[in-house]
Amino acid sequence: MALNAAEQVSEQSSADDFQILEEKIFRTIEMYKAARQAQASAERDAQRVRQQLEEREEQLVALKREAVQLRKEREEIRGRVEKMLEQIDSIAEERAS
Repeated sequence: MALNAAEQVSEQSSADDFQILEEKIFRTIEMYKAARQAQASAERDAQRVRQQLEEREEQLVALKREAVQLRKEREEIRGRVEKMLEQIDSIAEERAS
């Protein structure tokens, strides 16, 4: 009978150990699934950020081109205004003489 009781305790212990191991494996699987989902989410976020960065870079290039064009136009207008002012000064000097 003592041998029988020892076998039952051993079997119960093995069953408990197996159940603990099984629970650990299931928790590990769930953690792995969660990590994969987090990685996929992070990769989607990174792709979205890369796309936004690319769009911002394109906008920056366009804005730089526009700024250069506006500076050229400003200089052209400045030159034209200076010519007009010179002509006005010249007319004013002629009248004053």
